[in-house]
Amino acid sequence: MKLLFMGPPGAGKGTQAEIICKEHSIPQISTGEILRAAVKNGTEMGKKASEAMNAGQLVPDEVVIGIVRDRIQEPDAKNGYILDGFPRTIEQADALGKMLEGMGQKLDVALNLDVPDDELVKRLLERAQKDGRADDTEPVIKNRLKTYNDQTAPLIDYYQKKGILKPIDGLGSMAEITDRIRKALA
Repeated sequence: MKLLFMGPPGAGKGTQAEIICKEHSIPQISTGEILRAAVKNGTEMGKKASEAMNAGQLVPDEVVIGIVRDRIQEPDAKNGYILDGFPRTIEQADALGKMLEGMGQKLDVALNLDVPDDELVKRLLERAQKDGRADDTEPVIKNRLKTYNDQTAPLIDYYQKKGILKPIDGLGSMAEITDRIRKALA
């Protein structure tokens, strides 16, 4: 099972991905974690990522794609994986699709956790207070949501047109949301 978890910051993607990964014995592939590990391990793609990061630039899409390609070829991903945090743009989604096709793979499902912005702001402010993150103020959170809505939300239509989008109501208890995801994957 090759899945993509989408949704705005605060939707609960990471939490839900962790649960589904354990149930299906597949890895959660977070591009942020992969980038840090590739840099730490000194891989070819890690060196390229490090150059961009040290220069204060975004890591180029081709480097991120290369790192994702390397990661999904590892033994623990042979039965599937959940992509979390990538792709973030239509361009990245196109590049991911071409890369997977070249490997004889495709995404099975793109899950989108749908949560209204006012609920996301509330959740993120609570999380910031609980975790002591003074930098997560309401204006910062609203800016992150705007960036998501401008850059990443178009992926909803993109995967809908490909016929693999499964919208998930992201309101309710963690157990209720997990149950909705299980039903969507059944």
